[in-house]
Amino acid sequence: MSPKTPKAAKAGSAARTTHRAPRVPRHHRPDARTASTFAALGDRTRLSLLARLGHGHPCSISQLTHGTQLTRQAITKHLRVLERARIVRCVRSGRHALFELDPQPVHVLRDYLDRVSAQWDEALARLKSFVED
Repeated sequence: MSPKTPKAAKAGSAARTTHRAPRVPRHHRPDARTASTFAALGDRTRLSLLARLGHGHPCSISQLTHGTQLTRQAITKHLRVLERARIVRCVRSGRHALFELDPQPVHVLRDYLDRVSAQWDEALARLKSFVED
């Protein structure tokens, strides 16, 4: 067996063409904060807390624990994750800690998802046009 020559190696690789996905413009890529927001929301309990806080009324840990099977410590742990992602903020009212939703990061996620959705709509329209032609 003889080793492949560079020309033969090049010819062999030409048969294996790969298609790359189009580059995503820099302004369409999620930043670190958007990624951390998605990560923080990647848990059913945290999504539930977000829904409860989404009514616009600050809630105490006791209020957020009420009606769940979770302990205060578990709720606190999940609230800290949401706080680090800046989705929730703690507001002191005397001796009580109340938690409220900061809607701004959620709006950023919605805008990002709208852009991604529009890109998929365009790609699917191009595919449909290609298939039908």
